[in-house]
Order: sequence, then C-alpha cells, then structure tokens
Amino acid sequence: MTSHQNTQTMKPATAAKKLGVYLEATPAEFQEGVVSRAELNALQTDPPEWLRELRRNGPHPRPVVAAKLGVSISGLARGGVTEPLTTEQIEALKAESPEWLQKERATQAEVRKEAVRIREKQKQEREKRAERETGGE
Repeated sequence: MTSHQNTQTMKPATAAKKLGVYLEATPAEFQEGVVSRAELNALQTDPPEWLRELRRNGPHPRPVVAAKLGVSISGLARGGVTEPLTTEQIEALKAESPEWLQKERATQAEVRKEAVRIREKQKQEREKRAERETGGE
C-alpha cells in the first residue's frame, strides 16, 4: 500500500485571517488563488513587501483594529467602527480618545482582570485537589 500526501490548501480568506491582514487589501493574485500550507509558512517567515506594508499601515481587519485599540471586537461595533481602519486612523482614534473608546478600554481591562482571577482560582483548586489526592495515600 502506498501513501501519498495531499498538499493542504486553504481559501485566501483563511490565509488572510492567519496572516492578520484585510483580504480586500491583498493583491488580486492572492485573493483569486488558493494558498498551500507551505506558501503560508513562507509568507509568515519571509513576508513580501505588500504583506509588510499591509501589516504596517493597513487597512487592518477588525480583530487587529480591536487589539491595537485595546478593546473587544464587540466594543468596536458598539463604538460604531464597522469598517477596516488604517494605522493612521487607529492612531487618530487613540489621540482623540472618544468616550466610547475610554469606556470599552475600561471594560476590556475588567474582563482581563476577571480572567486572571478565575485562572488563579482554578489553579488553587487544582493544587488543593492534587494535595488531597497525594496526601490520602
């Protein structure tokens, strides 16, 4: 029996998501083709100029915009940001610091703080459980 390995490919939208770029801003040949795992790895290790430029200046997809602003994707929507933004637009928003952005950043900080608290609590519970299991021998 012979085994042959199929080349794993993905749609351009999936590759763009993995690369952290806005698909519509990528070159036409990227948008129209399929991307193999090897091609994706090559793009990640040695990005061409168009990819470096997109990552540097945008337009950026919502997850990247949210991360750069320090808010959630839902927070962006609540703030009325539904389109991709360039790095320049993101910096302008940060400088302007509208009320919705301040509120969403505070909310995100609380979410992060709560996540840390929960992880700590779970860690302590695991340690107690492990102590009981090993202490009972």
